Amino acid sequence: MPALIPTDYYATITWLGVVPDRAAGLKTVPREVLTLGFAGPDGEDHGGLTRPSCSRVLSQYPRDTVIRNTRQLSVMSAEELAVIAAAMGLETLDPSYTGATLVIEGISDFTHVPPSSRLQAASGATIVVDMENRPCMLPAREIEADMPGYGKAFKSAAKDLRGVTAWVEREGVFTLGERLRLHIPDQRMWAPTMI
Repeated sequence: MPALIPTDYYATITWLGVVPDRAAGLKTVPREVLTLGFAGPDGEDHGGLTRPSCSRVLSQYPRDTVIRNTRQLSVMSAEELAVIAAAMGLETLDPSYTGATLVIEGISDFTHVPPSSRLQAASGATIVVDMENRPCMLPAREIEADMPGYGKAFKSAAKDLRGVTAWVEREGVFTLGERLRLHIPDQRMWAPTMI
């Protein structure tokens, strides 16, 4: 029996980009095509098969412990970006400020799709959702540099709306305007008091 269910939910890719150098900043450079390898998108500084652990996993590992890289991509939804922008008092928010690799449109409450869900292109190129990407102050710095007075509003505006981190399961190419199908795990919600 398959462990993943293809849903009738599809998303259209509305934006693609890569962070070429994290040391220089989180701002992404737009692309029309992303070539996805097992180590992540070509040109993405968050790529690699492994990565140093960060603040998100301090309960599991000391900072800078080498771990599997399940944060090769940052995926956001256009709908949630619009809500973040409005909460910040902006008409729109350019995804490049957020470090997004991929922005999609068409899946409601995208930040909360189940971990281990897949987004798959018709070609078979597939990424796996790791978990919610919590808001941090790195996008705030990028926003503040270009729009003084707005950066500090990002973290609270993006709570529960920052999208997800993901990793490449099947290599291939994503292109602007392409549709991706959502596949979700065939699993009931965790209920530790049931057994």
